[in-house]
Amino acid sequence: MGSWRVTVIDHHHRDGGRPQGRRPQAPLARRDGLELHARHSWLEYVDATGRVHWRRPFPGRPNTAHLGAGRALVTTDSPDRTAPALLLDLADGGTVAELRGERGAALDDDRFLLGQAGHDTPRTWAHDRDGTVLDSWPSFGHYVVGGSPRVVETDRRRPTGSRVVRLLPGGRVEPGPRLTDPQAPPPLVLPDDTLLVLDAGVLRAVGPDLDDAVLVELRPLAPDQQPRFTGSLRRTADRLTATLVERHPTRMGAYTTHAWTLDLHER
Repeated sequence: MGSWRVTVIDHHHRDGGRPQGRRPQAPLARRDGLELHARHSWLEYVDATGRVHWRRPFPGRPNTAHLGAGRALVTTDSPDRTAPALLLDLADGGTVAELRGERGAALDDDRFLLGQAGHDTPRTWAHDRDGTVLDSWPSFGHYVVGGSPRVVETDRRRPTGSRVVRLLPGGRVEPGPRLTDPQAPPPLVLPDDTLLVLDAGVLRAVGPDLDDAVLVELRPLAPDQQPRFTGSLRRTADRLTATLVERHPTRMGAYTTHAWTLDLHER
């Protein structure tokens, strides 16, 4: 897996930088000039001019949405990992099905992946446009769709059993490289479908065939350090920013942000 390489351009750290969620005014999702917004306890589906196509009350606290051609899957926050998720009709905002899951993704033909970590076995389900289960897998994490879906697993266990895997028909899971971090951040997808994964302070590339390589060791984290760090990746043009936000071990509310600017090159 030698298609990509990185060069560290800059590295700095500063106090502060507590991990933040989605910006309050940012849309949950957008597609083809249309946006789905959460405003207090309401959902609004609006176009680029600001015209509201529909508005409806929404139970719970929506955190993400995934838009198909005629359906939307909206997930919510819940402390017990059994958060409700609603499958909505984009024509009028009506409820098509009430589902359960904490993380999802849109496939083609108004099909969706929806998964939850679970207390024992993680699970991902494929639902059709009416909410019917089409398939399921013993895997959960960040979903990368296109072809056979891939998952950067986040099993939240120590020691972790997480891998990068591929979901195959009939509930089969093709195992890829093992991960060190049980809660890796969402990966970046490069034009050749290579995944960039920030795994416990190490930047790794995982190819479409699930082959992998270490690109750079930024700040490798021992297992006992990992719970105090939250990572993220962001790409702009040919530059890459990797961030680790460190929670102070004894001072409540104290954080340090470590950031690296990387030059990304294709060999």
